[in-house]
Amino acid sequence: MILKGRVWRFGDNISTDHIAPGRYFHLRSNLKELAKHVLEDAREDFAQKIEKGDIIVGGQNFGLGSSREHAPRIIKVAGISCVIAKSFARIFYRNSINIGLPVIELKEIDEINEGDILEIDTEKGIIKNITQEKIYTFIPFPKFINSILEIGGIDEYIKKYGNYGV
Repeated sequence: MILKGRVWRFGDNISTDHIAPGRYFHLRSNLKELAKHVLEDAREDFAQKIEKGDIIVGGQNFGLGSSREHAPRIIKVAGISCVIAKSFARIFYRNSINIGLPVIELKEIDEINEGDILEIDTEKGIIKNITQEKIYTFIPFPKFINSILEIGGIDEYIKKYGNYGV
């Protein structure tokens, strides 16, 4: 899977409460409306400025906090194609894969600037920073994870392949 988009930078310890502010809990059954507030507590105008395919680059421990799936879901619904961070909270990481949102750990994220254009090959484990003409590598996703991401999440994967996969 090849992804391409513009970078939005965030710092360390971005929590699920930053991503999906609790004061909008009443919108949890309306993901399109909730997505209008994605990361509002980290950057007030973020949801209004993003474009389909954009990429979030975060610091350490991205997605810490509660285990609710709403956080990665509204990132995806808002149009973000991928999240790259130094590290992720494990539940957020797995929830992201389950809903079809690619999440990539990359130690060199400090070299990536807001506004840079990235091209990501999830099968080969390559990130090209088109803006800076740099290439980074990461451990590529296993085939079954790429299959889950490409089809749009674990629900769609099971519908197509059953409980035992391809």
